[in-house]
Amino acid sequence: MAKLYFNYSTMNAGKSTVLLQASHNYRERGMDTYLMTAALDGRAGVGKIASRIGISADADTFVAGDNVFVMIEARLSQGKVACVFVDEAQFLTEEQVWQLARAVDDLKVPVLAYGLRVDFQGRLFPGSAALLALADEMREVRTICKCGRKATMVIRQDENGNTITEGAQVQIGGNETYVSLCRKHWREAVGP
Repeated sequence: MAKLYFNYSTMNAGKSTVLLQASHNYRERGMDTYLMTAALDGRAGVGKIASRIGISADADTFVAGDNVFVMIEARLSQGKVACVFVDEAQFLTEEQVWQLARAVDDLKVPVLAYGLRVDFQGRLFPGSAALLALADEMREVRTICKCGRKATMVIRQDENGNTITEGAQVQIGGNETYVSLCRKHWREAVGP
């Protein structure tokens, strides 16, 4: 039975690595997969899902106005797909998450979405909030804080390493911009 899965974590936990490995496992067994990612995140190049450890794969991109159900349906019309993988799922709109759920229900294809749960201010991304509400199963991809505890939060830093507490929810960056922390160290970094 097809399900909608939400695999979530903080920055630098290895979500893209896990996604690429899972897709590889399907393909290694002769089953095709369909990879999607947000056009907004072009750090590795537009239409690329890339991991910090150096592996990558091509993917179709989506923007806020796209109908991802139609995209998946079009891909399925070209041939059987064992699984749909969505990277940077926090950038999906609520409507697009409903479209993923419809793809699972109506097209009977499993969808595995990978993304951040919260932003640098501790707030849910709209796509993540919808996935938390609609996913059949959720899995946490874990990473650790500087103290060794599980990291559940992330801070944004400026070029001098100072914590930024205000600004746009979305700013594309990686190791140089974001640091994953446990809740205690996040609270200490952002203030009371």
